[in-house]
Amino acid sequence: MASIKNVIAIASGKGGVGKSTVSVNLALSLKQQGYAVGLLDADIYGPSIPLMMNAVGQKPTTPDNKTFTPIISYGLELMSIGFIVLKDEATIWRGPMMSQAISQLLFQTNWSDLDYLIIDFPPGTGDAQLTLSQKADLTGAILVTTPQDMALIDVKKSMEAFKKLKVPIIGLIENMSYFICDDCGSEHHLFGQNKIELFVKENSINLLGKIPLDPSFVEAGDNGEPLYLSSEDELIKNLYGQLSLRVEESIATLEKPKTKIEDIQVQLET
Repeated sequence: MASIKNVIAIASGKGGVGKSTVSVNLALSLKQQGYAVGLLDADIYGPSIPLMMNAVGQKPTTPDNKTFTPIISYGLELMSIGFIVLKDEATIWRGPMMSQAISQLLFQTNWSDLDYLIIDFPPGTGDAQLTLSQKADLTGAILVTTPQDMALIDVKKSMEAFKKLKVPIIGLIENMSYFICDDCGSEHHLFGQNKIELFVKENSINLLGKIPLDPSFVEAGDNGEPLYLSSEDELIKNLYGQLSLRVEESIATLEKPKTKIEDIQVQLET
């Protein structure tokens, strides 16, 4: 981990808002900028990165029976519990076992000298998030939400959790922001409009970008062909290209937290 320059959490507090899709395509966009990038799937109970990165069935090798060599796909270094357990096997673990598994995936993977390690967080604000925030030395967190009140309620909780843990907020991505009609070319805001602008203003965070609702994202994920690479639509590539640049700019302005994570843990326990 000492050789990794930036460790970025992709989180929301809620499932189904597209964290994994954003994680994959943002990671590939950063790779396209010339950076060395890794992607850690921290969702122990529902890993999706192996499928989305066309790596289902691959198994990481171990040079010493203690550490793992990451899987390489589309030029990214990957690690996921999905590479270790069987495809259809349910991971029925209590919190401590799940936290230990996350720590092993994070620290027992032989990552290269990465510029960015993107961590696809699971939903919620529990053991997994606390373990990663304590141990991963996060540069910051990117929040993902859809423009619905239900999603904003949960992303607000996730944001507050990161603030308590002294993890800087890099910014927010509005996913499924609008739908572009094939016939008329107009933008239709299926989940409402202007809520995100009000949210980022009230909470003093950056709006990094707006990603449209596109059926192609579903097909690309299911086929293991990330849309950033496979799409002929320049809009998607341009949106993620701009998004990666804004992430770089926002990271450059972040302030390092003054309180150590260990101190925060003491506060939480007391």
